[in-house]
Amino acid sequence: MRDVTLIMTASIDGYVDAPAGHAGGLPEPQELQSWKLDRIRNASTHIMGRVTYEQMASVWPTATGEYAAPMNEIPKVVFSKTLTQAEWPDSTIASGDLADEIAGLRNEPGGEIIAWGGATFVQALSRCQLINKYIIITQPVAFGAGAPMFADLPDALHLHLVASTTYASGTTLSVFEPRGWGRDLEGRSG
Repeated sequence: MRDVTLIMTASIDGYVDAPAGHAGGLPEPQELQSWKLDRIRNASTHIMGRVTYEQMASVWPTATGEYAAPMNEIPKVVFSKTLTQAEWPDSTIASGDLADEIAGLRNEPGGEIIAWGGATFVQALSRCQLINKYIIITQPVAFGAGAPMFADLPDALHLHLVASTTYASGTTLSVFEPRGWGRDLEGRSG
């Protein structure tokens, strides 16, 4: 069964979209770009919500940088109840129940499924416990408002830190695995 891995950039106060722009707009260190590129090249599927899909589809098909090939050649699934066609090559639309659609993708052959967001899509994936790994790139900036990565969780989502790297710029790459909901972990140690 394939894993779903979220790759998301956020401010230090947890916003993935600021009132005036996106946290990912800050330059990333070259080492982080290389790490992300290796991860993306090894993925088998990209998944995202409609807004992120439309943003990416307006850029990647004509892009020529290092990220262009893996973003364009790896199959993409956009989760949307309103899209009727997906014009970015190798894209399909998933409009059914989120958990059922993800279960179907997990059961297909291949490697890792990378989830890209946006905030509403990631919040839904988190609430339904559909993410196996959270790769959070934290930028050294605070927005004070915007779209949060986590919202309306049914309980505290406990995460286990698997790896963390801090770059000279102050950007941090953290890999977490979910441990469970607060109520499920009561009485357990570790």
